[in-house]
Amino acid sequence: MNNRAVLEVIALDAQDAVAARSGGADRLELVTDMAADGLTPSRETFGRVRAAVDIPLRVMLRLADGFLAGDIDELVRAAQGMRAEGADEFVLGFLDAEGNPDLVAVERVVAEIEGCRWTFHRAIDRAADRDALRKRIAELPGLDTYLTAGAAEGVDAGLPVLLAEAEAGRRGAPGYQAQLLVGGGLRLDHLPELRAAGIDAFHIGGAARPGGWEAPVSADAVREWRTRLDG
Repeated sequence: MNNRAVLEVIALDAQDAVAARSGGADRLELVTDMAADGLTPSRETFGRVRAAVDIPLRVMLRLADGFLAGDIDELVRAAQGMRAEGADEFVLGFLDAEGNPDLVAVERVVAEIEGCRWTFHRAIDRAADRDALRKRIAELPGLDTYLTAGAAEGVDAGLPVLLAEAEAGRRGAPGYQAQLLVGGGLRLDHLPELRAAGIDAFHIGGAARPGGWEAPVSADAVREWRTRLDG
């Protein structure tokens, strides 16, 4: 394939960011506290990462583990703070207790980041109805990406869903125009089938850290993914 696939890497700090960039990452997802599956980082951390690398940087807007929005006013303040610091791309996604998109929370935050591009993250993998979620939020300004494994359990379980959603995107089905960014238990051996289906964006976290989450991103690990995607 001629189109270069997007490789997004989770970064926790500037050291991670520099390693990810040198390994060939196209974009970073900046978070803190992976024990809680990734929360909003500090403004100071964002500033250090932004000063260290010039590749696109998507900042997580999430205050607590899980997919409930929590204090929406606090979320809005977090978004305002990141915007004031210069952040211009974001990651977010909130469900209500029934597994439907929390439109009040999502729309409040999206209004705060007007003009910015953003990813709806793996909350879609916990949604009661993925297709309905996509159609309900499809017209929100700035939404250009879904980070998904296809299933809450990860890519192994979600592969059929990912392939079907890629096909729906090719057909131009309503709600399927945003880019599929595949992540969540993603392995190198998944890539041939996903690439053959036309999927062109991939997200890695633990796979970029052979030493585990206590260790920094490995430029060599990222480079192996870059090489396989480009091969």
